Amino acid sequence: MSEEKIFIDVGELKIEGLLGDLPGHKGVLVTHPHPLYGGDMYNNVVESVVQAYREKEYSTLRLNFRGVGQSDGVHDNGIGEQEDVRAGLQYLFDLGKRGIHLTGYSFGAWVNALGLETFEHLSRMIMVSPPVNFIDFSFLTYNPKIQLVIVGTNDDIAGCRSVEKMLPSWNPEAVFRTIQGADHFYWGKSDELKSIIREFLEDR
Repeated sequence: MSEEKIFIDVGELKIEGLLGDLPGHKGVLVTHPHPLYGGDMYNNVVESVVQAYREKEYSTLRLNFRGVGQSDGVHDNGIGEQEDVRAGLQYLFDLGKRGIHLTGYSFGAWVNALGLETFEHLSRMIMVSPPVNFIDFSFLTYNPKIQLVIVGTNDDIAGCRSVEKMLPSWNPEAVFRTIQGADHFYWGKSDELKSIIREFLEDR
């Protein structure tokens, strides 16, 4: 399935995205790692997440946060980026998608978590390598929408043990999966990452 380039209006900004629209009502929005460290929607982990969802017949939307690629604006430390996510969720909803998933990797997982309480049209959230050793996650409290968290055992940015300790306060029912030997960038581990996500989607 090919993805088409789209632009979404967020206030006065135009935000660049890639949409893979499939028949049916299932959809996911995928957010990317830190723009100040080269993160964008073409990131290898984002790509793997999109592929896993596509194999389970979800329509996929990935965005470049403000100031990245052809998206207008400038990096806004997670504040304006929440508006980008909100607009992406609304876009999927307007396409007729329901029970929408929100999946973020690294910085993207943090932005998603920041806005979680206020986002509409969202049924489930997956976090891949939430960067708890790098950015403060103490704001995040219990939310049943947090349903799967994935980290690599060699990740020094999303510390495996730190995430495991925090997870019960986020959602004690959430599935916690680790990928042996994976660092923050998942080089050589994309197949394992995809299979964890596919398995999670099958169980639901």
